[in-house]
Amino acid sequence: MEAAGCEAAFVGTGITGGNYTALPDTGVLSATECLQFAGYIARAVSFPLILDGDTGHGGPPAVRRLVHECIRAGLAGIRIDDQPVEGKRSTQTAGIEVVSRDAAVERYQAAVRARDELDPDFVIMAQCYARDAANSSLEDCIKRLQTYRKEAGVDWVQLESPHSVEEIKQARAAVEGPLSFMKGKLPRFLGLDEHLALGVNIAWYPGFTHQVMWAALHDFMQDFQKRGILAWEDFQASRKDRPYPRPDVGPDGEGGVKQRELEERYLSQVALAKYKK
Repeated sequence: MEAAGCEAAFVGTGITGGNYTALPDTGVLSATECLQFAGYIARAVSFPLILDGDTGHGGPPAVRRLVHECIRAGLAGIRIDDQPVEGKRSTQTAGIEVVSRDAAVERYQAAVRARDELDPDFVIMAQCYARDAANSSLEDCIKRLQTYRKEAGVDWVQLESPHSVEEIKQARAAVEGPLSFMKGKLPRFLGLDEHLALGVNIAWYPGFTHQVMWAALHDFMQDFQKRGILAWEDFQASRKDRPYPRPDVGPDGEGGVKQRELEERYLSQVALAKYKK
């Protein structure tokens, strides 16, 4: 993604967390687990990464610790939801509820204060689930987006489930500053030009890369089951003039080049004789 020119990426607990742990996005992944795999990714790339902080994994003290740990792990921001810690659900599933507006503001204020203690450039994003929540409405959702920005002081708010372009327009008119939206109940993802026409300059496209990789691997394995090694040889031939980036560690990283450099610095000449063979 970085090599292709993407400006930032999102490390979600639903797909990314599921890939690492095989656990569902129902609040069962711990903050420690999420920070671990997000930290792996942050060390591998140089563009900004935003972590899915779910509900903050607890009250204000837990939120504060989570933000501090994200900053120490090299992440650029965190997305925190307004669902309850107990009963947290994956996006676009049945039974979603939201905490009270006051409780959500408290959660986001804790995140903002924790951010200011270590790194004012770290981004706090509030994801609002109120549109489809069983205990809320569109009207409450828009009010919450305003409140999270003005009272809680988050940097960026996201409408989780617009039902129409008109609802996005309503949110955009009501909210000052950075606003984004997920696909929600829209019939299709909107293009970049459509985002800009709505006054939205952040495009949220979760899961595209995973879907493409899953499909490509599935297709190859089906072919491999049928044709064996010929499937691999044909794949290699098909990519001969279509190179693709490999996630190898570069000369500046902790790879083979660095390993040899360290050995030449610290090992004896006898030990280094292996490089002469």
